[in-house]
Amino acid sequence: MLLTMFVCLLAVSLIAAFLAISLQTWSLGIAAVIVLFAISGGLGDLGFWLLAIIFGGAAIFLNNTAMRQQWLSAPFLKIYRKMTPSLSKTEKIALDAGTVGWEGDLFTGNPDWNKLLDSKTPKLTPEEQAFLDGPVEGFCDLIDEWDLTHIEADLRPEGWKFIKDHRFLGMIIPKEYGGLGFSALAHRAVIEKISTVSGVANTLVSVPNSLGPAELILKYGTEEQKNYFLPRLAKGDEIPCFGLTGPEAGSDATSIPDSGVVCKGKWKGKTVVGLRMNFDKRYITMAPDATLVGIAFQMYDPDGLLGDKKELGITLNMIPSDLKGLDIGRRHFPLNVPFSNGPIRGKDLFVPLDTIIGGAEMAGHGWAMLVECLSVGRAISLPSGATGSAKTAALTSGAYTRIRTQFNMPIGKFEGVQEALARIGGNTYTVSALSKATAVAVDHGEKPSVPSAIAKYHTTELTRQIIQDAMDVHGGKGIILGPKNYLGRMWQGAPVGITVEGANILTRSMIIFGQGAIRCHPYVLKEMEAAVIEDHEQRLDTFDKLLFGHIGFTISNAVRALILGLSGSRLAKAPAGSATTRYYQQLSRYSAAFAFLADTTLLSLGAELKRKERLSARLGDLLSHLYIGSAILKRFEDEGRPAADLPLLQWSMQDTLYRLQEAMRGIVDNFPNAAVGFALKLLVMPLGARQKLPSDKLGTKVAELLMTPSESRDRLCRGLYTSDRAGHPIGKMETALPIIIAAAPVEKKFIKAIRSAAIEGLTWEERLQSAMLQNLITQDEAVILKQARALRLEVIAVDDFDHSEIKAARALPAEKANAA
Repeated sequence: MLLTMFVCLLAVSLIAAFLAISLQTWSLGIAAVIVLFAISGGLGDLGFWLLAIIFGGAAIFLNNTAMRQQWLSAPFLKIYRKMTPSLSKTEKIALDAGTVGWEGDLFTGNPDWNKLLDSKTPKLTPEEQAFLDGPVEGFCDLIDEWDLTHIEADLRPEGWKFIKDHRFLGMIIPKEYGGLGFSALAHRAVIEKISTVSGVANTLVSVPNSLGPAELILKYGTEEQKNYFLPRLAKGDEIPCFGLTGPEAGSDATSIPDSGVVCKGKWKGKTVVGLRMNFDKRYITMAPDATLVGIAFQMYDPDGLLGDKKELGITLNMIPSDLKGLDIGRRHFPLNVPFSNGPIRGKDLFVPLDTIIGGAEMAGHGWAMLVECLSVGRAISLPSGATGSAKTAALTSGAYTRIRTQFNMPIGKFEGVQEALARIGGNTYTVSALSKATAVAVDHGEKPSVPSAIAKYHTTELTRQIIQDAMDVHGGKGIILGPKNYLGRMWQGAPVGITVEGANILTRSMIIFGQGAIRCHPYVLKEMEAAVIEDHEQRLDTFDKLLFGHIGFTISNAVRALILGLSGSRLAKAPAGSATTRYYQQLSRYSAAFAFLADTTLLSLGAELKRKERLSARLGDLLSHLYIGSAILKRFEDEGRPAADLPLLQWSMQDTLYRLQEAMRGIVDNFPNAAVGFALKLLVMPLGARQKLPSDKLGTKVAELLMTPSESRDRLCRGLYTSDRAGHPIGKMETALPIIIAAAPVEKKFIKAIRSAAIEGLTWEERLQSAMLQNLITQDEAVILKQARALRLEVIAVDDFDHSEIKAARALPAEKANAA
């Protein structure tokens, strides 16, 4: 009887924890078991009383608020206040700048998948689609990437005029100020399409529409600033740049030494209160072409001209590029991808206070302004460009490996090449889903600080892998630069996306989980805020409710992680749909494991977690891949669950689940306390590591999909520029692909004839003539063979130059140029 009662009490507790039932309901369940066994004759059993006292006493104690606070909450609150570091002003600003969306559901350990699937995915408006089909297509027609990157190192004047005339630089500026007022989804589509043709041109369009003066003025500017600058920026009368990074402040942007000191000075013949500025900025995109320069600086008021505060903090302003004392115009040379980028230096510049974005009252608010704008801009610009590059690599790699032959068969039929093609296809599906998810979040009104970091890191990292695989399967075609090469500049430029807008190492190891753990967790931030409430009674009451909610939350996720791990996730709820049900269930299991691991890590390490960057990075990987898996499944649902896309979906989800497993294994195997790590492993991985990478068979299906024209391939690579106009080899290859596929049976017949018959001749043309003379190949078949061969040779052709044509112009470092 004792064992039966214990099992019943334990079962009630486990069920309550798994279903996240309230403390009161659990208590009633415990009471019901005790009463049932008492009626059944347990009153005379010592074991009955022992279990009744343990379980019943715990229920009574936990439901007695006063007792609970005295013996548990109050002592723990004292410890908590000592062990939990107060948030710095910088950290608090970063946390307050963003909103919480779907990533918050993933932190609960029990995501509501219907909530995700019921959320509406916006579509492009007719006006936005017309812009893509018209001006964007026209701009792509103008671009000659070889001329842009090797000859001119810049867009030609007619290109600049085109993007200004069609308001490309004003996509985010509302129509009332002369801009296009486009959605984030349209912004993404424009960047994605331009990236097909040129990374340099993409940068010229994306940066003015991302973090910079336009977005900052729109959100924080005075009415006077909005009315003057926004129309000029929309029309391209002003070219903006923004200076944040300097020699001594890169990833640690808050440490900028650049200064603006409040003082009096002359401005347009009048003595006014303004700023004496000194700064040294580098890596500033658009700086060489800018007419309006945004600067982030530390603002000081030593003479108290504005008030009692001497150090006002980071402030943002705008200054004209022709201001005396401003050194601007020289260029950096980023990895042979010469987008407009260079240093900005200013010494003893004087500007009036009305150059501050938002006016003098916004002095010292610069960091908050930057972080909020970055959470939106970073969600679109880099992920969209990465998606365009990924789709281009997928489209061209599939076509090229079907067209290029060796040993009388397409190289895409070789298993080694198929392995790379599978990664290209699957990762492209993932990148596209992720970048769309963050753009949609922006259109839903979110300021997705954590998802934007996830998207920035993973789209650029995965696209680097995609381009590397594409280079491998293209071989020499990818290496030889020239007008016929569509991958080389993409390969050279991949590290740029890795580095800018928050270096990827920093983003992964410090930002994703560092911000997510506090911002997205249902209890952590609230507990931190409760712990600093001034009124003691209110502080204790608030903290007590949060603490016991948190304890129940942690227990529930521990139980869910264990049970779902033992059951292969089959007990998790999932939306109907046989093709995807298991993926939803497995993500639910990893969500519970992640939430439990996050709580355990925060409790055991506290502030020390800031210095455990590899552990933080792996927790960030768990959150990231949960978000990525959600984006993949949402994409599949939004597209109507096309059966033909299942190989892409399955490859992407299996790869994502494997990465989740490996991140989780990395956490428990490397946990600072080995004993705790072992216990965690038993809970979250009770059956060991069972996830596998996508199979070879599935990889072959993905590879075949890339090599064969179809609706599925079109969906994967949708939105690219594929015109077959002169000078655009990608369009030529897409035109050639179906013709060469159709010619395959005739080519096979010709090869068989060569092997089996007495075909004479050393050259291909002589052998074809011999086959025709022997009636082995008909006249019509010969025409097909000649056309296919000509197209194949055009596709695989590479460029060559006279030495004088590729000899570099004389590029001198600044000190030598000045000496000259």
